[in-house]
Amino acid sequence: MIVIDGSYGEGGGQILRTAIALSVITEKPVKVVKIRANRPNPGLRPQHLHGILSLKELSGARVKGAQVGSTVLEFIPGKAEPKRIRVPIKTAGSVTLVLQALLPAMAFIGGSFEITGGTDVPWSPPVDYLKNVTLYALGKMGIEAEMDLKRRGHYPKGGGLVTGRVEPWEERKPLKALEWGKVERFAGISHATNLPAHVAERQARAAGERLGELYSVPVEIETEVSRSLGPGSGIVVWAETGSLRLGGDALGKRGKPAEVVGREAADELLDQLTGGKAVDRFLGDQLIPFLAFAGGEIGVAEITSHLITNVWVVEQFLGRIFEVEGEIGGPGIMRVVKRAEG
Repeated sequence: MIVIDGSYGEGGGQILRTAIALSVITEKPVKVVKIRANRPNPGLRPQHLHGILSLKELSGARVKGAQVGSTVLEFIPGKAEPKRIRVPIKTAGSVTLVLQALLPAMAFIGGSFEITGGTDVPWSPPVDYLKNVTLYALGKMGIEAEMDLKRRGHYPKGGGLVTGRVEPWEERKPLKALEWGKVERFAGISHATNLPAHVAERQARAAGERLGELYSVPVEIETEVSRSLGPGSGIVVWAETGSLRLGGDALGKRGKPAEVVGREAADELLDQLTGGKAVDRFLGDQLIPFLAFAGGEIGVAEITSHLITNVWVVEQFLGRIFEVEGEIGGPGIMRVVKRAEG
């Protein structure tokens, strides 16, 4: 049984998500100890539990320690087969963090999903980023996945709904994406839920104006007005380049002007574009489990502690896979030196 130290490096929930996904992919049992040991509230939180239970269902696993507050988890995968996975998060727990656990495993098995919870919540990628930036990159590696946003869910009520499906990964295409070369256009989605339409419009306008100050290329940001359990707003913008897409996002909150939200997302994207690397800092660590099997090399705008931690978890299962050039906090290159079989 592989033993993973859950307090290693960045020490958060991502260690757990990657470890359990790889346990399903490799069919190797895993024990994660010291789960989130260095955090103010150590152990499993409800949002981690949903990711674990979705992978348990996908793989028919036997699991010990899957309860809130647990600092040790044992996961013994069974025989995984394609199925429809339903994950009913009753709060605004992040839908995209559950998908970060589910997508790598589902890429090898196939299947579909239906997840309720928070689609646009703090400390996790918004659903529009996952759909338009992450899935776009996975498509370049030969992964066919689609995702539909049926309803938004914001903090604290949640109630969002996301459905989708993943085809079994037939052709593993190495990903070579070092520098972006040229920005062809900017696109995005600005949304307002249970709020006036002008909130979405002002976010979009402010983001577009900010991007236009530095790049004279087309800017096409859609606005979306919807209803759900509670109010909320946000915007995701991305750059379409000759290589991958790079993204930036921001969430609205009470008392924060829509113009500030729009500019914040635009500034985040502009910051990611500055060094000319093809992969933004958020996408970098999300790609690690897939890159291990596809092969290739990517240039990342920033090497984060999340990325380094994710590399470490992958290599506990698969042996040495990556070579990392650069320091944490700066730009760098991730190179696959030995592609994993699986």
